[in-house]
Amino acid sequence: MTDGTTWLAAPQSIAPGGYHVVLARGLAPEELADRLADNLDDWQCTAVAVGEHTSASLDELLRERFDDPFSGGPCIGLRLGRAGDWAYAVAYGCWQSEFGSVEPVSRDGVHACLLEYQEENGKPVPPQFEYAHDGRLLSAFNLHLDGSWGYEGVIGDPATAARLQDLLTAAGLPDPELEHREVHRTTLGVVERFLGLSLPKSPIVYGTLPTVMLEPA
Repeated sequence: MTDGTTWLAAPQSIAPGGYHVVLARGLAPEELADRLADNLDDWQCTAVAVGEHTSASLDELLRERFDDPFSGGPCIGLRLGRAGDWAYAVAYGCWQSEFGSVEPVSRDGVHACLLEYQEENGKPVPPQFEYAHDGRLLSAFNLHLDGSWGYEGVIGDPATAARLQDLLTAAGLPDPELEHREVHRTTLGVVERFLGLSLPKSPIVYGTLPTVMLEPA
């Protein structure tokens, strides 16, 4: 029995600011962290191991760094793990709008998936999903399925996007009568089954995991 991913739809499921989770099949967790360090839009960084941390202890470490005006670089930490065939990296700190698409993360035959929700963004930004393989975006959509944020429905490779769209339709979506949180939970379940994803809630929310900080190169 696995935890799946639908628990991410709960309020503040990982942190008050939302969640940014990247999963990769074909990489070790440390390799995933290195690729994410290379995937920041405005910084050239390396992933520096800082031991094992809980969410709370990493938050404290980030607050110490963020209060230093001379630190430079992004204020982002990643807690790392593995769930079945998928390595995962969970971002903490000021990750919002810092990372590019997961397409570069998926180079050299890797499968990469992004699940992200900027929960406290006042615009508001709906939760997002991306799936890429071998440097190519195969599918992406707004997990609220509300036609906002620049596109409606599933985009990407026509064949892959169509299969995922069919699964969403079979799940009764879009349904304008449903609340956003229920749609969010349901779409996460569809993506979970489509890619065979799972995230272990207990170690992520309550446990200790290997951790890296993204430091300027």
